[in-house]
Amino acid sequence: MFGKAVTARPACAPCAPAPSPCAPGKFDEELIKTAKHIASPGKGILAMDESNATCGKRLDSIGVGNTEENRRTYRELLLTAPGLGNYISGAILFEETLYQKASNGKSFVDVMRSTGIAPGIKVDKGLVPCGTATTSWCTGLDGLAGAAEYYKQGARFAKWRSTVAVGAGPSIIHARHAYGLARYAAICQDNGLVPIVKPEILLDGDHTIDETLDVAKATWAETFKYMADNKVMFEGILLKPSMVTPGAECKVRADPQTVASYTLGLSQPRAPPVPGIMFLSGGQSELEASLNLNAMNQSPNPWHVSFSYARALQNTVLKTWKGEPGNVKAAQEALIVRAAANSAAQMGKYDPAKEAESAKAGMFEKGYVY
Repeated sequence: MFGKAVTARPACAPCAPAPSPCAPGKFDEELIKTAKHIASPGKGILAMDESNATCGKRLDSIGVGNTEENRRTYRELLLTAPGLGNYISGAILFEETLYQKASNGKSFVDVMRSTGIAPGIKVDKGLVPCGTATTSWCTGLDGLAGAAEYYKQGARFAKWRSTVAVGAGPSIIHARHAYGLARYAAICQDNGLVPIVKPEILLDGDHTIDETLDVAKATWAETFKYMADNKVMFEGILLKPSMVTPGAECKVRADPQTVASYTLGLSQPRAPPVPGIMFLSGGQSELEASLNLNAMNQSPNPWHVSFSYARALQNTVLKTWKGEPGNVKAAQEALIVRAAANSAAQMGKYDPAKEAESAKAGMFEKGYVY
């Protein structure tokens, strides 16, 4: 299903009227098929789309220089892990990686296709301040017509990050984020890419879980409104929201059952019948991310409730690898352990008793950017 690309029609301008909902789009059938593939039972998304600067910080933490070859080597380690396709159905790439090749000369896109992993691409251009010191706006809509080129290169889905801080200001902030997500989603679908819609409520702060819920309600409501206004086909998108949790500095913590109750309680009245909700980890520890996902899958859901994790899949991998060729096998095995744990959590069968102590290490970074 991830074979030779067809020529995409030109993308509409960011502010152009969306097509009529009664007129099927050129890529509708493929979009639905791709979204359903990614939302396969027991599978989720590996997010490895860190910018070169952020990837450099990760490499620096293990004493490895931030060069293109080192980034390529690390990402090859991830994508060629034996058995990865048993647990991962899609991987989000940074633009550099989409055009790179493995050491055997095979393109990363072909490496992924051979194991049933759909290639994805990060299309936003990063966050810039928006009105207040705690609020950011994601840029990149003006150049999103380039989505057609990503499709030709083999990408079949995309990701756009929009963040909202709790206590950041009035609802106009949420509306601006929601509009950007909706336009991004419409443009991506017009060019054959399944959009991952990511309304992220940041962990930064000491807010309670109820305060998180209030902001998430407003953000989700406006996001779906603007997507409907822009004629986004809900059967051809995936959601990547944050779980409803207390702020990282809140003294009252929430157990997995509480997180699951709040998060599903937010989703059920608001989310349309999308193929999958692929939650981000957002700085949770590897253990927390798996426990919370598992709790959400202890009862039947209207959607495929799964994961799209970056640090919660890669933290132990990096520490195991350390940039040493002799550690590649062990690092890949560490990735499979984490991918298998979250696969089990997607099916409500995760057993934390099997976890190493290192999985409990927190990964929250205040003001995290990538």
